[in-house]
Amino acid sequence: VQLQASGGGLVQPGGSLRLSCVASGVTLDRYTVAWFRHMPGQPREAVSSISSESRGSEAIRYYADSVKGRFTISGDNAENRVYLQMNVLKPEDTAVYYCAAVYGLSILRKELQAEYWGQGTQVTVSS
Repeated sequence: VQLQASGGGLVQPGGSLRLSCVASGVTLDRYTVAWFRHMPGQPREAVSSISSESRGSEAIRYYADSVKGRFTISGDNAENRVYLQMNVLKPEDTAVYYCAAVYGLSILRKELQAEYWGQGTQVTVSS
């Protein structure tokens, strides 16, 4: 099972990026998928998660307070992929972003609960 995160990069404050997490070896639509981020000197924190209910309006979405109203999580089950649309990016959003997946939970907010991890993708917000 592999998760692969991509889409990071360098963006100016106020800009946008869309991260993508694609899975191989597992049908991702059965899993709750989350995005975590790791900033230097700080523990990895959950940014957002989406439950497995078709990734539609009935899916349970979690957002950290720091990203509510700016980030949107969504999924494309046909492509076995979950996205994190990040708008109005701030310098404090600079971090390595990871996707993770777990089966059987509606919300994934704790590192130890994740079953699978993707490699990180660097997001840098700077002018």
